Amino acid sequence: MSGHSKWSTIKRKKGALDAKRGRLFGKLAKEITVAARLGGGDLTGNPRLKVAVAAARAENMPNDNITRAIKRGEGGSGAAALEELTLEGYGPAGVALMVESLTDNKNRTVSDVRHLITKYGGGLGEPGCVAWMFDKKGVIVLDREGVDEEKLMEAALECGADDLQGDESQFEVFTDPALCFEVKEALEARGFTPILAEVQMHPQTTVHIEEEKAAQQVLKLVELLEDHDDVNDVFANFDIPDELLEALM
Repeated sequence: MSGHSKWSTIKRKKGALDAKRGRLFGKLAKEITVAARLGGGDLTGNPRLKVAVAAARAENMPNDNITRAIKRGEGGSGAAALEELTLEGYGPAGVALMVESLTDNKNRTVSDVRHLITKYGGGLGEPGCVAWMFDKKGVIVLDREGVDEEKLMEAALECGADDLQGDESQFEVFTDPALCFEVKEALEARGFTPILAEVQMHPQTTVHIEEEKAAQQVLKLVELLEDHDDVNDVFANFDIPDELLEALM
């Protein structure tokens, strides 16, 4: 399973995002604004906006905030200055990194991200240097406890999912990115309780990390990158054992 999913799930369980909810809402609002600018404010005709709004609602972002962000995008105010930027490189232990951002100053964002990655022994690469290692997928995560794998597999496929994978603690349901939140709602209607649903750049292969210091460095770097105001998301191909990951949180 992807390190990104485990990392995101544990942070939510421990309430790490609650302490940064204002910053999180700001990032979600930027994505909604840009999506509305590019494809209009109608959710039914704008898949990217539909995904962005669903992600915001999953984090309990107030409807007024969502509406304001859509109107900003439709009106062009503030949205025109934002540009999408994806930076790629390698971090500690050779972990591949993809850093997705929305920024009004590309030079600042590149400089800040390069500084952080270099500080932890990695480096930025050219566009495409690690993108080939990732596939864009919708990912729905469920706790394994109390869930029958065969029933989940059957329900997931009937709801439009592509695949199901699991480890000792979780299941991951994979979907077409545009269908992620529709499949999540369909699973909920069948009695399942997802703990996370989002569109991810999912790694084709992972770097297994068991050494505590290396794991600490990777997690710290990802956390610092995620905390940057311009960064929307960070995807990495690390795989840290559950017990070590939880011990380091």
